[in-house]
Amino acid sequence: MNAFRWITLAALVVAVAVPFTRPVVAAEFVDPLSSPAIASEKAFHGIFTGLAHAGNRLIAVGQRGHIFLSDDAGAHWIQAQVPVSSDLVAVHFPSPSQGWAVGHDGVVLHSADQGQTWTRQLDGRQIGQIVLEHYKRQSAPNEALLADAQRLIDEGADKPFLDVWFIDDKTGYVVGAFNLIFRTDDGGQTWVPMMDRTDNPGGLNLYGMRAIGDDLFIVGEQGLVLRLDPLTQRFVNVPTPYGGSYFGVTGKRGVVLVYGLRGNVYRSVDHGASWDKVELGLASSITASSVTADGRIVLVSQAGHVLISSDDGASFTQKPQDRLGPAAAVQSVGSSSVVIAGAQGLRQLPVQ
Repeated sequence: MNAFRWITLAALVVAVAVPFTRPVVAAEFVDPLSSPAIASEKAFHGIFTGLAHAGNRLIAVGQRGHIFLSDDAGAHWIQAQVPVSSDLVAVHFPSPSQGWAVGHDGVVLHSADQGQTWTRQLDGRQIGQIVLEHYKRQSAPNEALLADAQRLIDEGADKPFLDVWFIDDKTGYVVGAFNLIFRTDDGGQTWVPMMDRTDNPGGLNLYGMRAIGDDLFIVGEQGLVLRLDPLTQRFVNVPTPYGGSYFGVTGKRGVVLVYGLRGNVYRSVDHGASWDKVELGLASSITASSVTADGRIVLVSQAGHVLISSDDGASFTQKPQDRLGPAAAVQSVGSSSVVIAGAQGLRQLPVQ
């Protein structure tokens, strides 16, 4: 599938919307990178696509640069101050105070106060020039990468970052469309492109990134799974039995699961050397995951199904719900509940 996670979710929203037949007058374009997110009570009911813990606080990110915070496990939320109105896709806090969010227009945001306020560290207007200058400095410049860099400059700020993962407050990665991947070792003050350090010659989209135990994985379209080789600092290809898109990776020490289109989930207990299919009995794409405080693995689907495993991902049971709604992210709250983000805003769900 040559489409991003946010496009999939947007398509769902359009599918259930009531047709609008009145004439539409085109509004003057406002650059979302130059416009702060608007504080609004309506924003809480918009589309959210990313969730993370910042200590005991929950952080939710979504459409038009909206970021919301909850200090009571998702019962109540307040809106944060954000300097852009670009759609945000993912968020990660490696510590209670320090966190990063990424999204459309190549934007990378940073918070040093547990998500209360945010500053911009990188955006799509800078990415191409950073890539061009980096690969020009190499002793034997890669002409294909230089051409890609020039294309990024020519096309402008239209390439999204789709996930972010930080090892600690200094070292982290952002990944995105067409093999976009950057690393920082100074908390986002500078970013170094790593497109030459992935086994991804086709420039496939990179959808998700997570550390599972001592391994750091990236997943993407057309069955792409990469794992960081700590000796070479290169993301090497990890073959799997499935050729469709993977949207995310989850697990815990000793077990890793990759999941994606049409309910496909594969499980490995040997760091990705071999994989077994996990049968869910669903045709809906699996879009997000979380691990509860007591070690259960939670998956959510594009249609809003919630599936829970108590045997380290070997099997899953679907949790009955009164209503389903498109789900883009899920975050556990202790052992008893999860918060789900999607096209219908944010909601709590017990998982006991």
